[in-house]
Amino acid sequence: MYEHIVYFKFNDNITVEKQNQLLAKLNTFKGTIPGIVELTAGINETAEKERARGYMMGLRVTFENKEALDNYGPHPVHQEFVQSLEVVIDHVAVVDYPL
Repeated sequence: MYEHIVYFKFNDNITVEKQNQLLAKLNTFKGTIPGIVELTAGINETAEKERARGYMMGLRVTFENKEALDNYGPHPVHQEFVQSLEVVIDHVAVVDYPL
């Protein structure tokens, strides 16, 4: 299995409504993208704002294998999500590792 962790830093164009729309879209991935074993996503509520460095949303996806992780990136549902970030995203940090 492989773990895929993503942190999203949004710009000033983001609204609470847009954050909630993005979160709702992320939560559809498990039922629509093959190879996802488990998925959690949420808005950052840490009290350690300075250490969060502006990252406002997190995503954790467990894939059944490396092939599923590799197929995730180009999947149309994922690509649609990525394109929806264009006007609201400042930075994305990604970490992938085998379990």
